[in-house]
Amino acid sequence: METIDLRSDTVTKPTAAMRDAMYRAPVGDDVYGEDPTVNELEALAAAKLGKEAALLVCSGTMGNLVALLAHCGRGDEVILGDRSHTFLFEQGGMAALGGITPYPVPNQDDGRLRLDDIGDAIRPDNPHFPHTQLVCLENTHNMCSGSPIPVSYMTEVAQFAHSRGLKVHLDGARVFNAAVALGVDVRDLVGDTDSVMFCLSKGLCAPVGSMVCGSADFIAKARRVRKVVGGGMRQAGIIAAAGVVSLEQMTDRLVEDHVRAKHLADGLAGLPGMEVAPTTTNILYFQITDDVSKSPAQVESEMAEQGVLVNSRGGGRFRAVTHYGIDDDAIERTVRVMTEVMR
Repeated sequence: METIDLRSDTVTKPTAAMRDAMYRAPVGDDVYGEDPTVNELEALAAAKLGKEAALLVCSGTMGNLVALLAHCGRGDEVILGDRSHTFLFEQGGMAALGGITPYPVPNQDDGRLRLDDIGDAIRPDNPHFPHTQLVCLENTHNMCSGSPIPVSYMTEVAQFAHSRGLKVHLDGARVFNAAVALGVDVRDLVGDTDSVMFCLSKGLCAPVGSMVCGSADFIAKARRVRKVVGGGMRQAGIIAAAGVVSLEQMTDRLVEDHVRAKHLADGLAGLPGMEVAPTTTNILYFQITDDVSKSPAQVESEMAEQGVLVNSRGGGRFRAVTHYGIDDDAIERTVRVMTEVMR
């Protein structure tokens, strides 16, 4: 019985077209700027997002770190959400490696930060305080039910930040999911940001890699930072070739993942003892209620025994993520398994 892996869209395998492109990719030394496939990918990513330039990095965590280090100096402060991936799941890299202080403010349930909270977090010009330099947003927002954040809000925050001399960085790990869910061009979502990171290795199915996009001057700084954190790669065209296929072939199909996540949410919502969060993209959160006799660990274990893997988030809360490797049959089987487990 084939395992249904709903833990994350990071478990996607490269497509046949990606494997062929990787095999055939012309390569060079990317640190010298001589890898033609990397150069192609970076130009394509910049054009897709409407930015001047782009940079290939190893991972989303590296991409966010590189962006923050390029924007900020030691002692600067960054305003970000208290449920953001950068704050919770990137090992405090901005502080550990960059001497940058995070200033977390509350994420609303849909992932937004209130403008008043951002404004209150901006430090006055006072020698006792760090210098506020940057606002970080996340779209879609992983810990807030995978919510897509609309263009109007992105524009509003950018205008607010810029009017106060701050830059805006977007953790857009799944920004193409946001664009598809909202029915907008991804360029409109990121047009007012100063930098954006997005992942090739999640819903877009590439085996490795993320992109950082921004102005030409910003990417020049980011390229230097990438080198010092160990991200300078050589014949990286083998990686980049899969990313080219991602951007050319895999963005539009993300709607299929969203439809399947909604079908899964509808199926689970009908089960006793189950609470399902609103589902708008490929990320689904569900929770077992207090009256269920089984512990969350038992539920997770029994699902795994029947070949369905989900991600436990603590407190009886679980995450399931649909992706290229999940078809309609997998959704139906997952509902059947959960029905049996909750019986």
